[in-house]
Amino acid sequence: MNHVAAGVLAGGLLPSGLTHGPFLWYATRAAGLITLILLTASMMLGILNAGRFGTPRWPRFLVQGLHRNLSLLALTFLALHVGTTVIDTYTSIGLSAAFVPFSSPYKRFWLGLGAIACDLLLTLVITSLVRQRIGYRQWRLVHWAGYLCWPVAIAHGLGTGSDRGTSWVLALTATCIAAVLGSVVYRAVRAIPARGPAR
Repeated sequence: MNHVAAGVLAGGLLPSGLTHGPFLWYATRAAGLITLILLTASMMLGILNAGRFGTPRWPRFLVQGLHRNLSLLALTFLALHVGTTVIDTYTSIGLSAAFVPFSSPYKRFWLGLGAIACDLLLTLVITSLVRQRIGYRQWRLVHWAGYLCWPVAIAHGLGTGSDRGTSWVLALTATCIAAVLGSVVYRAVRAIPARGPAR
């Protein structure tokens, strides 16, 4: 579906005020930022889970469950982010641009990064749902793409967001980056074998 068809369809189903203007802009940005927050939380839990993190109060199965559910929730908000972007007749971005990297003339590079992140997230979720069929080794290999999905999504948001220069968006992005880096450091420290007492 190209942007013209999407605009015609949206125009027939939605009031004209909802196919362009501030409402869709706010909806698109809000959905994108919520997706980033959920992806960050999922990324953190994935890093901790890979390091076999677990405590009596936070057992591993809870970490794994939250990681999976947050990924599915992120996919839901990603669909909302893409949908509101396509419906918005102001930007004229086609649905294919969400899945085919660098196919949109509007901010081609940055939207292309968004399409790559979208494709990676879809691949991660789908392969996780069919993990029993494809086997652990293949699933594990594909799941490494998660370490690429998140930074690409960060770059996409910083490159396309019209409010990317505002202090609160920069602070939110910096917080997400710091949270993931903190998880990496925590996992690395836990991986260091404890030294016994010197003899």
